[in-house]
Amino acid sequence: MNSLKIFLNSISELSEETWKEVFPLFTKVELSPGDFFVKENVYAKKIAFLEEGIIRAFFTNKEAKEYNKQFFVNASFIGAYSSLLTNEKNKIPQQALSECILWEAKYSDIKKLFKKFHDFEKLGRKIAEYYFLEKERKELEMALLNATERYVLFKKSFPNLEQKIPQYHIASYLGVTATQLSRLRNKLLKE
Repeated sequence: MNSLKIFLNSISELSEETWKEVFPLFTKVELSPGDFFVKENVYAKKIAFLEEGIIRAFFTNKEAKEYNKQFFVNASFIGAYSSLLTNEKNKIPQQALSECILWEAKYSDIKKLFKKFHDFEKLGRKIAEYYFLEKERKELEMALLNATERYVLFKKSFPNLEQKIPQYHIASYLGVTATQLSRLRNKLLKE
């Protein structure tokens, strides 16, 4: 749990009084590759701190084709935020791509502490702002950059991830086919 404290304090420092109530909310959970943190068409109830591992958030179209929306690597927070905030069923499952260590908490308990501790509420706001900016950045990348530029940015954003997950997951994230990704990689190797 020390990594959770270091990570959160790096975003916005919490008082020791706040930490005394935050720590008991989190429980250690381990996921194996293929396990889901949250599935599609369920009501999300939890968030988690990803201490170790790789999680993908994805959606599936009507033809059953999957599109990777985001990768989460340690250290980061995961959760079906839209479902948590709207109390609607989740549309974007989150699945482990590697062995993962998580510290999960009920979102309802987290919300109670937002009301009780100003520093914790400030932390929550900063995390929400970060994920809003990440979402906007990814949308702009997909709309304004070509596949090669998106691949180069992916490599900067997720160093070494390419060696840890199947290539088709990366292709899906970039909005290209596996064949196109292979061509991109070969082209960049020659340059």
